[in-house]
Amino acid sequence: AKRYKTPATARQAVNTASSRPSKMLEDDVAEMAASGADAIISDFNTYEDYLDKQITATDLYYLEDIELARQLVELGYRGTGEILRREEFEARKEAVEMAQRQKLHNKPKKLTSAQKDLTGCPILQALAQREEAVRNGKLTTIIFIRDRNTKGQEVSGYIDYAYRLKTENLEPVFDRKKRLMPKSSDLSFYNWETQTSTSNPTPNFQVIADNEAGLLFKNKRDRKIINVDPRARPGDNSTRTEIVTHEFLQVVLYDHVTRRRS
Repeated sequence: AKRYKTPATARQAVNTASSRPSKMLEDDVAEMAASGADAIISDFNTYEDYLDKQITATDLYYLEDIELARQLVELGYRGTGEILRREEFEARKEAVEMAQRQKLHNKPKKLTSAQKDLTGCPILQALAQREEAVRNGKLTTIIFIRDRNTKGQEVSGYIDYAYRLKTENLEPVFDRKKRLMPKSSDLSFYNWETQTSTSNPTPNFQVIADNEAGLLFKNKRDRKIINVDPRARPGDNSTRTEIVTHEFLQVVLYDHVTRRRS
């Protein structure tokens, strides 16, 4: 690289080089990607930091101006190797940061039930076994719970496990600080004392209440029907599991292996 013994001759070089036509940005970015410049860009927070790395104490001694020294580096008069222009640096910097954000976003979430002591709690053990498959969409589980609420009223309901995991922090449930109970916002809810009844669709299930076969749920992904009548088959790709537990009056899990329609 050339050296300039006075700031005046350096500025003259800057003016001359600045008037030259530049190459297309797309071509330079492609070359930069091929040369592994992403790793270089990750080391610098700003373009000025990148330029400063190429400037020596001797350069500053002769030029007496950090901005002038940076311009010379950017124009290729100082530094080693191919120097990136500001547009190239910032475009690649944004691309690298976007890739890092995407990688973080796609990172598997920690299971809510992970590393919890669920000894003596069969319902939580069963839900913990299903959590990963439910979160990644391979399985949908409807939880039927019948028990008494804080007012001593008998209530029952069908809970979309995946939807609860998405919309509610269930860590207190797996920590056994809070009980998992049906709510009026669940797939189906009934208060046996007040005779209050509600039903709500979720992103995973449609509720079919007015049917001769009784209460049915249609999976929105593969359109298969889940029949919750204990005297009937639960349906294709579905199983019914009754959980024996002292914590609730009754608990039944309806597991449905989801398959997209072809």
